[in-house]
Amino acid sequence: MQKKKVTSSVSVFELMQPVIGELPHEEFWVIYLNRKNEIIKKENISKGGITGTMVDVRLVLKTALEVGATGIILAHNHPSDQMWPSRSDIELTKQVMEAGRLFDIDVVDHLIVGASTFYSFADNGNLN
Repeated sequence: MQKKKVTSSVSVFELMQPVIGELPHEEFWVIYLNRKNEIIKKENISKGGITGTMVDVRLVLKTALEVGATGIILAHNHPSDQMWPSRSDIELTKQVMEAGRLFDIDVVDHLIVGASTFYSFADNGNLN
């Protein structure tokens, strides 16, 4: 069976918007990728409240190691439809990137998903 391939931030938005784009609470998901950017697994890491959700970096990397992922895409929604990353969004992204480096797992992107639009950390040069 052909695995779905991630080709851009738009393709991630199209994948995740129907799942989390219009929820009244925050959810955090991780998309695990192989070397060809094909999706190995898509997993809900946490469900939270209206203004936030908790993410354990160890759980993100544990699954990445179990499925043999070489890349991951982080995705969560903002029920407010405010697409700019919060300070905690930026900090979490940095933490996952630093931890991933230890295992040679790249954070390919982090998307904030809304009802009709999204914010991509990669597209905005925020994965340095």
